[in-house]
Amino acid sequence: MDASKYAVVETLRDGRRCKIRALKPEDRVSLLAAVGQSSAQSLYRRFFSPKRSFTEHEISYFLNVDFVGHVALVAALDSEGQEAIIGGGRYMLIEPGNAEVAFVVVDRYQGQGVGATLLRHLALIARDAGINQFTAEVLADNIAMLTVFEKSKLRFTTTREAGVVHVTLGLP
Repeated sequence: MDASKYAVVETLRDGRRCKIRALKPEDRVSLLAAVGQSSAQSLYRRFFSPKRSFTEHEISYFLNVDFVGHVALVAALDSEGQEAIIGGGRYMLIEPGNAEVAFVVVDRYQGQGVGATLLRHLALIARDAGINQFTAEVLADNIAMLTVFEKSKLRFTTTREAGVVHVTLGLP
């Protein structure tokens, strides 16, 4: 599977059709617009620090993925003929067989299954690439993300330390 060309259409809980696809460098404007529509709390939960803007180096890191050790997918809706990114997920290889996974979903689209859908597709790509485990660091108060992991039907274990939940997901 060529993850850099990955694209599928899914249906959200509210019935809207959503494209799950590989992130492209050309997504810069739409990706930054999605960040601008995300609350301070959502960004804090993703980056573990207050974040309203990114340096050019950070933007480059987020946009320029190799689809081998760093895979990124976006969830996009058609909005008046334009594609709007409403969420994203990525994994970064830590060591052979193990990758760290992270997500962010624009607030007004949370609760529609975007995070769960991104996780499912990242897991498919990861398994195909020989990855058998995802890990994630989740703030303990981020119940929504912990619920996504718990309901994913993946083998799920957690350990807690100082307000952070370390999550391990087995990819069969």
